[in-house]
Parts: sequence; C-alpha cells; structure tokens
Amino acid sequence: MEVTGPFKLMCKLINESGHVLSLAGDNLDTDKNSLLASGSRSDIGDWQLHLKSKEVLELHYSGFRTPHIHNLSDLVQHNLGAQVRKFGQMRLSDSSEDSPNILVFQISESIPFKADIAFVSGTKVKTSKVKERVSRLTGASLTSLLQDKQTEFDVKFERCFNVADKLEPDSTFVGKVAIANMLGGIGYFYGQSKISIPENSSLRGHDNFISYWPAELYTAVPSRPFFPRGFLWDEGFHQLLIWRWDVHICLDIIGHWLDLMNMDGWIPREQILGSEALSKLPEEFVAQYPSNGNPPTLYLVIRDLLDGMEKNKFTATESKGITSFLERAFVRLEAWFQWYNTTQKGKEMGSYYWHGRDNKVTRELNPQTLTSGLDDYPRASHPSDEERHLDLRCWMLLAANCMQSITQLFKKDNKPEKEYGSTAKLLSNFDMLNQMHLHPLVGAYYDFGNHTEKVRLSWKETRVGTRELVREVLEQPVPRFVPHIGYVSLFPFMGKIIPSDSWILGKQLDLISNSTVFWTDYGLRSLSKTSSMYMKRNTEHDPPYWRGPIWMNMNYMILSALYHYSKEDGPYSDRARVIYDDLRGNLIRNVVRNYHQTGFLWEQYDQKKGKGKGARLFTGWTSLVLLIMAEAYT
Repeated sequence: MEVTGPFKLMCKLINESGHVLSLAGDNLDTDKNSLLASGSRSDIGDWQLHLKSKEVLELHYSGFRTPHIHNLSDLVQHNLGAQVRKFGQMRLSDSSEDSPNILVFQISESIPFKADIAFVSGTKVKTSKVKERVSRLTGASLTSLLQDKQTEFDVKFERCFNVADKLEPDSTFVGKVAIANMLGGIGYFYGQSKISIPENSSLRGHDNFISYWPAELYTAVPSRPFFPRGFLWDEGFHQLLIWRWDVHICLDIIGHWLDLMNMDGWIPREQILGSEALSKLPEEFVAQYPSNGNPPTLYLVIRDLLDGMEKNKFTATESKGITSFLERAFVRLEAWFQWYNTTQKGKEMGSYYWHGRDNKVTRELNPQTLTSGLDDYPRASHPSDEERHLDLRCWMLLAANCMQSITQLFKKDNKPEKEYGSTAKLLSNFDMLNQMHLHPLVGAYYDFGNHTEKVRLSWKETRVGTRELVREVLEQPVPRFVPHIGYVSLFPFMGKIIPSDSWILGKQLDLISNSTVFWTDYGLRSLSKTSSMYMKRNTEHDPPYWRGPIWMNMNYMILSALYHYSKEDGPYSDRARVIYDDLRGNLIRNVVRNYHQTGFLWEQYDQKKGKGKGARLFTGWTSLVLLIMAEAYT
C-alpha cells in the first residue's frame, strides 16, 4: 500500500493461537525483520504475518482474548486510553493477554510512505517457499496483481452499468465506490430471532418471547458498522444493484430470505442474528412481531428479473438459473403474498393497513409505523383498523402483478383463491384508487384514518420532580384523509398507476417541482414544508427522520416514474423529462459532492443544504445513486 495522506493503521488478526515475533522498526524489507507474528488455526494450519517496507516505521501492538469481534473497538479504545493516561501518547501497549485470539497492530509513519502487509497460511514448509509466497504478495508483484484486478473491475463495471458517456470521472469514481462497498458489505449471519408472544397467549411467560429456529442468512446490509443485520425492505433495493453485478449472488440472497419464512408465510422484518447484530440494537427492539410486516421489496427485484428475461438481458444460462429459482421459490412467494393479503387487509375491499401501530402511546407526537419502513412519517393520529395506507396498497399491486407473471411463466393452475390477475386488476382500478385516496380539490393522494391535526407535545410533571414531553390531544379525531403530502402521496405515481393523459399526473408533477412541497436543489424532501409535522420531533429523544430529509430509495423510485412518463405519449411527457433531468442532476451532484468532501455515502441528506446526515458509510440503498447515474430503473 502507498500512503499519501494522514495515516495511522490498526491491523486486526483473528487467530486461535498466536504471538508477536518482531516489532523491529527499521529495514523491514529484510527477511529477518519482516515477520511480525505467527500462530496456528485449526482450519488453515500455521500462519505468519509479514510487514514489508523500506521505511522506518513506528510499530505497536496488543493482543486480546475475546469471544466476540464486535467489541474490538471498545477493547482498543480502553487500551489506548490507558496509554494516554500513562504516557501521554496515543499508542498501543506493546503487550498481550494470555492466549490472545486477536492481535492488533498500530503502524505510524510520516507521509508519504509505502508498506505491504502479507498474511500467509500453511507455513509449515521450507523457508524459501514462504519467502517466495511473501514476495508474490508484496512489492511490484502485488502492485501488478492489483492493477490487473482493478482493470477487471473497471471493465465489468462498465459492462454492467454503461456509464462512460453519462458521467464525469469524479462521479464515475463514486459509482464504483457505491457498488464495491455494497458488495463488500454482504455477509453471513447465524443465530436465532426472538419472536414476541401476544399478551393473550398461553405461551406467554417470564421472557414474553420465544426463539425462532437457528437460521443462517446471507445478505447485504445497509451499513456494516452501524446496521450489521438484514432488513427486509432494504434488501429489495440492495438487490436492484446486486443482480446487475452478479445475478447468482442475488438469487442466493433472495433464497436465504425466503427460507426464513414461517409456516404462515411471515418473514421477520429485521434479522438480528448473532452477537454482532445484537450489539448494535437496544434490547427493546430485538423481539419481532409475527403480526407485523414490512414492504415486500423483493418483488421489485423479481419484477426486474422477469422483465430482463423478457427483453433478453440475460444469457441462456442466467435465464435458466432464474427460471429454476422462481419455480423452486414459487411456493414460498405464494405463501408470502397470501400472508400480506390476509393479515394486512383493511375493512374496505382493496384497502390495506400496516399492523403494529400503538394506539396507547403517550409520548409520541404521531404513533410510529415502523412496519412501513417509513418510521415516523405522519399517519393517522389515532391508529385503528379503519386506516387505509396508500403505500401498502401500492406494494400489494406490485406483488400481485409479480405473482401473476410467475403463474403465467409456469402456466400454473389459477384456482379462484390464487387469481393474482384479479387482485392486480382490482388494485390498479384507477377510479377506485381515487375514491379511496385522492383529495380532488388538492389533487394529492392521502392515507385515510381516525385523525386530528390538533396534537402536540407538552411538558408535564409525570411524577414529583420529573417533567416529560407528553402527547396532548386538543380535539376529538374523526375518520378523514390524513392531510400530509410526502413520499406516501407519490406512491401511485411511483407505481405508474396514473394514466399518462390524466390531469392527476399533471398535478403530481406540480407537487414534485414545487419548492414548498417536495423540490430542493439536492433531491426531493420526504415531507412537504406545508405539513404540520414537517421537521417536528416525534418524542423528546427522537429527531425528525422521514419528516423532511432526502432519502435515495424514494428518489430513485420517483425518478423511475418520471423516466417512464417522459417516454409515454401524453400531454405531460416533455415536462416529466425536464423534471427528470433536473432531479437526476441534483441528486448525483449532491451525493458526489458529499462523498468527495467527507469520504462517505450517507443514510440521508439534509433538505436545506444537502449535507449528509444519519449513519455514514451507508452503502445500502444510498448506493442506488449508481443506478440513477446509469439510468437503470425498475
């Protein structure tokens, strides 16, 4: 590696038995002093760690004994803190616990400098053979190999995404970062989910949960440092990228998710499997509720794959693999669809609502809808089974269309209870959609529910000497449209349900391009500035999340719809194209600018100045910026 900026490296090495052999700081290119550590593992045999450099390096190390990897940062920080207090220097202690299974090396040097680190296993061979292997893994030999791999990556990147004529070099670089980190975040997790037991269940005991079966999950993650676990609705967006890189990886991941389905057709929406995942989540959020869903975004990928086969985007071998997978997965996809279509149905035909909202909350301004994936996005003020959630209705139309396409592909017997075509026809009925969700005077789509706008958080003395922000309702709620314009309002547009010649389409374009509603110079905000909930905290400790900031997954879907309508015959095609071009340019510029300023893709972006917010190193659905660059839409 060649370092040209401020540098301090900590290299961790997991081992079953290891010890430090050398910490010589000069002439590290010589055979004698290049060997840092050695040890043995049952799976790879003897191993050695070599450091090769012509520089004079400052080296420190510590060895730790721990059953987990997720607490390594805490161990290192504690060690460094002790050294700072003792010596006033930020360096490791040059010591090791008995039988360490993790060694951490700290290398410090003035820039610029070059150093190579080589790990070789199976080292019970002649010294000359080890030297030969180290030589191949360092210096000019390594540089040549890395350059070859870089060339391979660049060629495949262009073949998969075809952006050479669409982007400036600085944008192309960020696109490569997006896909590389998305792929690098894929991991294997193993453990047991905790499933909440209903209060009226005879199984309910001291713990109030039961354990799911021991399960494995191969999946991408939103952010390995901050969210090292699988999220059901995130994963559909992840796979829109991954199938374009390697469809076999995509199918493997989808298969793992479907294998987590229980006999009712339910999949836990968060997969907290193993100690790493558990370490990043408060205990109260670990248990999953079998009555609660999550957007079935895996159908986005399935629709893409079916469309790709129809348009001959895949090789014969790839198409055969996709067809074989869908045939094997059909029984699970069918059960998954039926679970949503029965458990999440509303009172009116063609209506659905997200279960899991708490109608007893006293500290939330608006009861959260975590199951929708949009968390604190404002819904009806008083949760009830009278609700009609617009986004879930549109997700169900997507699912029904996919199931219909699969049954046609395999010529399945369409029994009455499996007539996905009739469900799709019902949910795509434009007049029915408008009757249930459109406010004709405003020209916007809304949720429906038991609602009042006169709700606020007020400081109350809850017990002696303790004041808390408590929800205060100043008006009796009534069944009505929930008058908040935001991402949910655009779901019929994102689903391309609106006819291309409808005045309602023109109204959606008005809302999108209006700077007091959606439009910013950095992307479309999640909630209109005119909303009473815009940038309002939901509790004393919960800042606004989906109440203003810009999110890439929703902007991607909106761009997909704009791109679609710009190519449809109708009175709004030219305007859709202008808005599409401006929005696409704004999103790409802002993500690229933030990356070059901070070195990260971010969870969300501030709607006022475009600054990255939330979790950094968020190469989950923020990586969809690459598909926006490539103009590759679902």
